[in-house]
Amino acid sequence: MQLKIKDIRSNMKLISVVARIIEKGESREVTTKYGPASVSWATLEDETGKIRLNLWRGQISAVKVGDVIRLENAFVRSFKETLELNVGSDGKIVVTDD
Repeated sequence: MQLKIKDIRSNMKLISVVARIIEKGESREVTTKYGPASVSWATLEDETGKIRLNLWRGQISAVKVGDVIRLENAFVRSFKETLELNVGSDGKIVVTDD
C-alpha cells in the first residue's frame, strides 16, 4: 500500500512510500543483540510532510541527500512520540530516477 507521509500512522506495516531525502545524519556504532552495527537516520519529505527514516548497516551508504527513494515493505514505530519509518530484512530501499 503506497502512502503519502501525512497518512502514515503508528504500527503500520508493509507500506510503500516515495519521498526525497532532505537530511541525513552521521552514522554511529551501536551494540545490538546481533552484535555491533552501524546506525544512522534520514529525513524524508514529500508534498504532504516529513518523517524520519532509520538506516542500518548497508542502508546508510546506499542513499544520499537529494535522492528520491521508494521504501517497500516498510513499517512504522513511534519513538518519543515521533513516528519513524524502518525497513527490515523483508523490505527494500530503492533509489528512483526522479
